[in-house]
Amino acid sequence: MKSGIITKVAGPLVIADGMRDANLFDVVRVSNQRLIGEIIEMHGEKASIQVYEETSGLGPGEVVESTGAPLSVELGPGLIGSIYDGIQRPLNEIMKIAGTNLKRGVDVPSLNHEKKWHFTPTVKQGDKVISGDVIGTIQETHAVLHKIMVPNKVNGTIKNIKQGDFTIDEIVAVVETEKGEQQIKMMTTWPVRVGRPYKKKLSPDILLTTGQRPIDTLFPLAKGGVAAVPGPFGSGKTVVQHQLAKWAAADIIVYIGCGERGNEMTDVLNEFPELKDPRTGNSLMERTVLIANTSDMPVAAREASIYTGITIAEYFRDMGYTVALMADSTSRWAEALREMSGRLEEMPGEEGYPAYLGSRLAQFYERAGRVIVNGSKDTEAALSVIGAVSPPGGDISEPVSQATLRIVKVFWELDANLAYKRHFPAINWLTSYSLYTDKLKDWFAKNAAPDFMELRGRMMSLLQDESKLQEIVNLVGMDALSAPDRLKLESSRSIREDYLHQNAFDPTDTYTSLKKQVLMMRAILSYYDKSLEALKRGANIEMLVNIPVRERIGRFKYEPEENIENEFSSIEAQLDSEIKDVLERSDD
Repeated sequence: MKSGIITKVAGPLVIADGMRDANLFDVVRVSNQRLIGEIIEMHGEKASIQVYEETSGLGPGEVVESTGAPLSVELGPGLIGSIYDGIQRPLNEIMKIAGTNLKRGVDVPSLNHEKKWHFTPTVKQGDKVISGDVIGTIQETHAVLHKIMVPNKVNGTIKNIKQGDFTIDEIVAVVETEKGEQQIKMMTTWPVRVGRPYKKKLSPDILLTTGQRPIDTLFPLAKGGVAAVPGPFGSGKTVVQHQLAKWAAADIIVYIGCGERGNEMTDVLNEFPELKDPRTGNSLMERTVLIANTSDMPVAAREASIYTGITIAEYFRDMGYTVALMADSTSRWAEALREMSGRLEEMPGEEGYPAYLGSRLAQFYERAGRVIVNGSKDTEAALSVIGAVSPPGGDISEPVSQATLRIVKVFWELDANLAYKRHFPAINWLTSYSLYTDKLKDWFAKNAAPDFMELRGRMMSLLQDESKLQEIVNLVGMDALSAPDRLKLESSRSIREDYLHQNAFDPTDTYTSLKKQVLMMRAILSYYDKSLEALKRGANIEMLVNIPVRERIGRFKYEPEENIENEFSSIEAQLDSEIKDVLERSDD
């Protein structure tokens, strides 16, 4: 052990002298209470340490010991369904030891080292393997087949491999390499600040389907993409993330509560185990890892929670899975960076945030991507990152939102005004955007409908025209509008209320397949096109606005999947009949 002496304590920052043998980012144990910390700066023999636990009562003269290893996570069977704090300590196990009051310096292994798992080999003696190859599997939960991989930088021939029940510390295989024998256990460790390697990054040109109409249609997220969800308090960030966790086309969910209020995190911890996984019918926790880091925990642990979460997500990506990571919220992490930067007496940037805020955020988001993972087979996998941003008062001109905007490709801005009107998800269709839309053109044409992008474009232009027309209406009233403009307003209202408004708590409306999204768009635009044609032939606008079929178009979203084609045909027939009727009555 390399040890030093504390010379200064300033909140979560501890300065220790005599640390000449320690390295940057080493994990240290502070004082005889054995608090966990990490070296974030070295000046000669002086080390600046951010401590991940409460430092009250610490004073100069106490001993600091370096473990000589960077902050790492344990990766292996037992991750799924676990609830960790920011430094991967299992909260359930801590509660058994410490009760409901979390004591300082508690040291609990991240994974259960006594439990036996049934290991089934997928290779045999004499097989050649390279790093990333799967050598065996464990059925961890109903939903997740845990794959044991050859560790990084290990290439060779399988000398022996066993089948049976083992703990994560027992040797399950031995690989003969050029440098000698390499023993493989079911558990590995990985430093959290280092991205796990892969063969090749792929273009983000496959949709991550979510079943949420405003997202899939207007502002789509590609597999392996990065998205930000900024919004003020009460605008529905957490519900959006819950919906994505439940319905996104991802095999594994990693949810990081980064510096969120304790009651919000408690809701997540209570609700996630009760959420039903639509794929299996079992608890959503059977394919979820939760990292709970609340706002009353030491701020330094927020940074650790972000890195811990993405390292666990990369581990499952390396198995060939599609992983979705939700970080709620990166603003709290940025606040922690600001506090640590102030304590280190660094030159502040805008609003007191450190000058390196943008690069730190970029380092986190760039670990997302659709990739070919390491191994002898070209296995495709993806890690998508959705970060919530909590700008004070919803003001996205502040530094964290702006730095995030420069990095992410999808921006779903949640609008407080829409939330007050009970329009959820409260994604503002005029200020949100997705830069993946062009890349996904071919995918939509092939998997949704050949004219999908045309339908989407027409809906967007109607919504934009509506915002301009609404200004005129607010100034001089509805009567000033021409009949075609009035029709535009009515059709846009249909798009807003019937298409973009989606009820997360309705069993049918909570998820909409792409096929149904296409039919819903066609029904709304068909009403607009046919009514516009009728107006040219002298139809009365009041009659067109009030035709009964419009109610059926609005209720189409509550139609079960198996009925949608029949219902669409029936709506089309009724629409033709009623518009014909309006034309006849207008002629009279």
